[in-house]
Amino acid sequence: MSGIHPFRVLRAKPLWIANGVITGVLALLFTVFYVGANIDPVDHMKKLPVGLVNADKGTAAGGKQINLGAQITESVKKSTASGDKIDWKVMDEKEAREELGKGKLYGALVVPDSFTASITTLTAAAGAKSPVRPTLTVLTNQSAGSLGSGLARTATTQAAESASLQVGRELTARAGQTKLPAATRILLADPAAVTVKDGHPLDSHSGLGLTAFYYALVLVVCGMLSANVISGQVDHALGYTHNDMGPRRLHRPLIRATRVQTLAISSTLMAGLSLLMGSLVMVGAVGVMGMDADHLSLLWLYSVCAIAVSGIGALTLLAVFGTPGMLVVTLIFIGMAVPTAGATTPIEALPAFYRFLAEFEPLRQITDGIRSILYYDAQGDAGLTRGWVMMAAGLMVAALFGFGVTGWYDRKGLHRIPLETKAEKAALPA
Repeated sequence: MSGIHPFRVLRAKPLWIANGVITGVLALLFTVFYVGANIDPVDHMKKLPVGLVNADKGTAAGGKQINLGAQITESVKKSTASGDKIDWKVMDEKEAREELGKGKLYGALVVPDSFTASITTLTAAAGAKSPVRPTLTVLTNQSAGSLGSGLARTATTQAAESASLQVGRELTARAGQTKLPAATRILLADPAAVTVKDGHPLDSHSGLGLTAFYYALVLVVCGMLSANVISGQVDHALGYTHNDMGPRRLHRPLIRATRVQTLAISSTLMAGLSLLMGSLVMVGAVGVMGMDADHLSLLWLYSVCAIAVSGIGALTLLAVFGTPGMLVVTLIFIGMAVPTAGATTPIEALPAFYRFLAEFEPLRQITDGIRSILYYDAQGDAGLTRGWVMMAAGLMVAALFGFGVTGWYDRKGLHRIPLETKAEKAALPA
């Protein structure tokens, strides 16, 4: 024993400097990732996909066929108010419903089939007594994310109101000196009312479109934290580390294992335990808490695979980087992942750097797959296919990186406990 009081270590400058740098960098990075991604989604929004539907059949007036719905949609497309923030996708109503049902649209603006006919009645003699204002419908899509749906709703409503005023100016000019009641002239100046409807209704226990995100987050966290536990327990089982259980310290005899063997053992354990964790996550969410979910078999399989891939990826980083590996795991699976998952803030409303991260961040891929299973009838092109492909790619990258680097460590003789040299073996008692 040295006889030095343990609290004397607090006088060591390297202890303060090293820990200060690490904790300070973590605090700064998490602030940048979380606050920076969400500080101004409206300003950063670019090409948010919104459907534009003209179902108007038009009508004959003054000896020619007119279609005011086409004027409305054309006015919306040419409007510079939203700049490049909205990507107006012209389609028919059936296509819009299908795209909303796959999460590919955050909303839609629908011009009804009787739009022109309803407006022409405003200037008719009979209609002058009790004019009826036609309606433009804004469809929302909470399943694609409540914030994204809200942004689309605001932009679409403003575009519809602006287009109505533009058509109203043209109608007022055409009416000229025609004698019309005051109420009719007021309606003619702004002929279309705007109503908002849910374009893809969700069940009541769907968290307003957020259950997919939180479920996916649970899967990633289970894999990440389990990797830390499994890594420590495997090291203890092999005798490389002590295991403190309350006041007791347990230690096993050393079983020498290469770094590759250690990673293989940990990964096998993770794959096996993912069956248990995936089952319990689904039981907790669906069975205990009552989360709305169909395709339970597929949800279970996807959950197990997501935990396994996240866990093996985390184990790889722990094996390669050692103790700092948990910090790297936390940054990749939580720090950079949550803001870029596309669940709270849509990908299209993130700064360019975060949109780049979203292309490969694991939480985003897993969330898209879960969203497809829970909200979009498990359609492959609603995010499920991409989820499977990206998980397979992630597992392959983790295996190549992890076993490649640890194999290199082994070949270089960088063992966790150095092997005894010949001189040391000769000095040992017989």
